[in-house]
Amino acid sequence: MSLSKKILEISASPTLALNAKAKEMKTSGIEVLNFSVGEPDFETPENVLKAAHRAIDDGYTKYTPANGLPILKEAIVAKFKRENDLDYDTSEIVVGSGAKPLLYATLVALCDPGDEVIFAAPYWVSYLELVKLADAVPVPVLALEEDDFELKAEAVAEKITEKTKVIILNTPSNPTGGIISEDELGKIAELVVKHDLYVIADEIYERLLYEGKHFCIANVNEEMKKRTITINGASKTYAMTGWRIGYLGADTEIAKPISNFLSHVTGNPNAIAQMAFVEALNGPQNAVENMKKEFRKRRDLFVDGLNSIHGISCKKPAGAFYLYPNFSGLFNKNRQDSMAMASYLLDELHIAAVPGKVFGTDEHIRFSYATSVEVIEECLRRLRNISS
Repeated sequence: MSLSKKILEISASPTLALNAKAKEMKTSGIEVLNFSVGEPDFETPENVLKAAHRAIDDGYTKYTPANGLPILKEAIVAKFKRENDLDYDTSEIVVGSGAKPLLYATLVALCDPGDEVIFAAPYWVSYLELVKLADAVPVPVLALEEDDFELKAEAVAEKITEKTKVIILNTPSNPTGGIISEDELGKIAELVVKHDLYVIADEIYERLLYEGKHFCIANVNEEMKKRTITINGASKTYAMTGWRIGYLGADTEIAKPISNFLSHVTGNPNAIAQMAFVEALNGPQNAVENMKKEFRKRRDLFVDGLNSIHGISCKKPAGAFYLYPNFSGLFNKNRQDSMAMASYLLDELHIAAVPGKVFGTDEHIRFSYATSVEVIEECLRRLRNISS
């Protein structure tokens, strides 16, 4: 007896594995500074918690439509119009149990076996595995550090073949926090139309943008809107990681088969969480702005501190809550790559951060600054003591 080749080729999430190890070390009494997981350290807003309690009292404990409650889909339509100037009908909205299932369902809906999917490297680790699970071929395109990790249309063009079907765009990005400018998105849009492609726009960090204004490629023109599947969720913006609610907007021809797929795989998203997310979208947004203000303060402190340490250089990201500093200046015969460097940080300095190799580059370490100023300052103190 043997398991399928497909499942055996899928790797466990390295960020979750590292987080688990850090927690084990903490349990054993070691003071670990954990920068490994992309989870806001803020509480879910109080008005959202109250809405969840009301939902229970009102009997929202049964099955819902597989693609989401009508009241939530209406709130998402209003959000797209209010924040993104995009017009969708509720038939073009799909609600899922987080953004990950929606990404996978979208890839299954768009790709036949052997189709190629382009995305930027450094990349979120799950893109690689989700593309493979959909029987498609991942095609990373290097986004250069000297370009602030911005994916360039020229680099994308070099990777397009007759098998290319989809381009995934993540802006702001995990792991770099970098963005793709409106001008560059326009150039990528021209390639999409020219080569008859689709775009999956992963905009989970859109509200956590510290410089500039967010722009979605679906806004380029109506043709791009038809070719774009815009995916977002509750987790990052509203500190609702455990609630598992994501959503997408797409042309009905795409949204309907995705809904059909999810009806068999996930059934429906959590009913109580859906009602809580209605309140998150429609209610006051001051908690989001306060969180963003604190993240910006942490970012500035952390970037300045890292750049003051000999051997480390760090770009200041425009969004999300990650730093992707270059540690190659501290590599030596015992620490020759990001994996060895990350192991050294955890084992010797008790700092948990993710090696760049799992994101597609090998000179960097990813730090999530979804933690306190005090923890960041202690991390910088420990990093200043790295042995040569």
